[in-house]
Amino acid sequence: MKSSSAFLPQRRQLLLAGAAGAAALALPALAQAWPARAIHIIVPFTPGGSSDVLARAVGAEISHSLGQPVVIDNLPGAGGSLAGERAAHSAADGYTLFMGHIGTLAINPALYPKLGYDPVHSFAPVAWVARVPNVLVVSPSVPAHTLQEFVALAKARPGALAYGSGGNGSAAHTTMEYLKLQTGISLLHIPYRGTAPSITDLLAGQVQALFTGVPALLPHIKAGRMRALAVSSPRRLPVLPDVPTVAESGIPGTRDFEADQWYGLVAPAGTPAAVVTLLNQHVNKALESAEVRARMANEGADPTPATPQAFGQLIAREIPRWARVVKSAQIHLD
Repeated sequence: MKSSSAFLPQRRQLLLAGAAGAAALALPALAQAWPARAIHIIVPFTPGGSSDVLARAVGAEISHSLGQPVVIDNLPGAGGSLAGERAAHSAADGYTLFMGHIGTLAINPALYPKLGYDPVHSFAPVAWVARVPNVLVVSPSVPAHTLQEFVALAKARPGALAYGSGGNGSAAHTTMEYLKLQTGISLLHIPYRGTAPSITDLLAGQVQALFTGVPALLPHIKAGRMRALAVSSPRRLPVLPDVPTVAESGIPGTRDFEADQWYGLVAPAGTPAAVVTLLNQHVNKALESAEVRARMANEGADPTPATPQAFGQLIAREIPRWARVVKSAQIHLD
């Protein structure tokens, strides 16, 4: 007859198997109990901008479907870095989300040497929310009606054409620098404190070009106060069907050009996978609602329902691309 000690390995295996099974059941159980209170979405900019509008649109919808309030916390400063750091160091319990975008999650690592968070390791991707195409516009006084003509003009007069942006390191700045890098042109950069004053000076003829999000520019394009030459998306925009993409220009180096602004929700690293999955499902459902799509259309935004993995891959793919642009253009903050 075998001694009781002979059964110890088998018993240990059973105990370990039981523990593993309990752990496997814990996440679904947590997801069933969650959420039990309000969810906060930290927005890295002031109210009224695209990040804020998208967060409020999606937040209102998932509040209904989850049965808990969704509170928007605006925390502007340092190009969104303050909000990113706050979110990264919040409790990983699913009650704090961060509305990140191309700047905070892809460009800031190259701009801030002591960034208080790591876009890849400090967060768990939750949902890719939207993309907002950029459009290259010029003053009507510029003798260029196509991107090819604009590039030819810039090459004939290096540094003579000035372009505006919302500030050093802004999406409008890095997008134009990316175009410069891909086409080999030289332009003078004039940074402003926000997109609105850069548009004002373009309309006044103080700068000749701007490459920024379509919502702020569309009314002026429609009114003929500025001329649209190209869009940054892989496909033409329904609101500007006659404006070709940069990639359609046929200019060497632009065949794969794509530089849309994008937005998405992340949670602090360590947030339970079941909660992330549940959040992703509710956000994707919200992106299909007519109300959210209507609000996004007003922002010139395209909803982008996707898995957390797909959004994480986007972030990881974009970081080295924009680091190359920042380094090549020698972009420094004020």
